[in-house]
Amino acid sequence: MMRRMLALAALGVAATAALAARSFAYEAVAVTDGGTLSGSVKFDGAPPAPAKIAVTKDPEVCGKEKVNPELLVGAGGGIANVLVVVKAAKGKKLEVAAQNPLFDQKTCEFNPHILVFPAGSTIDVQNSDGILHNIHTTSQTNPSANQAQPKYKPKIQIKVEKPEWPINVKCDVHGWMSAFWVSEEHPYVAVTDANGAFKIADLPPGDYQVELWQEKLGKKTMPASIKAKEETKVAWTMK
Repeated sequence: MMRRMLALAALGVAATAALAARSFAYEAVAVTDGGTLSGSVKFDGAPPAPAKIAVTKDPEVCGKEKVNPELLVGAGGGIANVLVVVKAAKGKKLEVAAQNPLFDQKTCEFNPHILVFPAGSTIDVQNSDGILHNIHTTSQTNPSANQAQPKYKPKIQIKVEKPEWPINVKCDVHGWMSAFWVSEEHPYVAVTDANGAFKIADLPPGDYQVELWQEKLGKKTMPASIKAKEETKVAWTMK
């Protein structure tokens, strides 16, 4: 009797969790009066000098040193490569593009440093260097990938089915190479440019929580109110 009661309780918990997951699932709807969220993310305080990394392998292709991409602050204080994610419950449908997202390895650096794409996409991983690389992703939701990519394999493909971020990407041959993939179910995501600027369009009117993520500075959540067919401008900071 006790085992049966425990089993029924476990089923009840699982059912509740499943219902909760469905209730928070993103809903694709037509957006005809969307607004825009734009602005910047700047470093709060004196910006640190860019760190340098010594190249220890294949200097004839990679060069002698690299700028560490984990925290890049521009002349005006803007932080590059901040992920900006609006926590939207509904909005425009995000379609998998006909052309696969491109993730390149050139001069022993990943490009782009943060790649955003729709869940279900197949990533074209390109080796422009003509030397041995190794693409190694670390995922919690999707299967991790770990594939050698010698020069006779200029392109390999990796499919990412489910929403997940950040997915850490490394090269096991060149230890300084790092990047992140962002697999999303909605289009309300942006990555700040070299000046810390970003823009997200066609948001349904309403109040939102916006999550900022930077690989060294961590996460920060900010509020934003979007009005129909208007642009909301923000100036956010991280430290």
